[in-house]
Amino acid sequence: MPTTIQDVPLKTITGGDANLGDYAGKVLLVVNVASKCGLTPQYEGLEKLYAERRGQGLVVLGFPANDFAGQEPGTNEEIQGFCRSTFGVDFPMFSKITVTGPDIHPLYRELTQRFPKAASRPGENFRERLQGYGMTPNPEPGVLWNFEKFLIGKNGEVVARFAPDVPPNDPLVLSAIDKALAA
Repeated sequence: MPTTIQDVPLKTITGGDANLGDYAGKVLLVVNVASKCGLTPQYEGLEKLYAERRGQGLVVLGFPANDFAGQEPGTNEEIQGFCRSTFGVDFPMFSKITVTGPDIHPLYRELTQRFPKAASRPGENFRERLQGYGMTPNPEPGVLWNFEKFLIGKNGEVVARFAPDVPPNDPLVLSAIDKALAA
């Protein structure tokens, strides 16, 4: 069993071994992604954020997951091709994982336990929106949907979590990233 969140074994989208420790001293934005979701255009914002802030020490990490309405049905190869050709994704991508339920990946088990509540934009409640669509969202601390974001500071601690509908360029996200980069 890993002793820290940095030790959790991961696989890159091309099958290589990895873990968050590979990014020691960096600020990480961990995002569960999907190619066929209404929020999929966030890939563009995530890539822009990565391009603009990577020189300051930010790394965006994408984790494809097919947990919500079958919105990531592709293979790792198909996902990688889609991300590169459609959104020019250059940030690190990892192999498809499960982010909720009984088969939750150890990384997401740790992330949700360490930061159980996602921040929303003022006046927004993504959980209620899902219920309005007739869906039963996961109870806290479970991930609500695709494109939920976890921010990990340079010291490896989870410092923020954002609801799926909070875009990467939202002042809430940018402020938290700036604070983590300055720490």
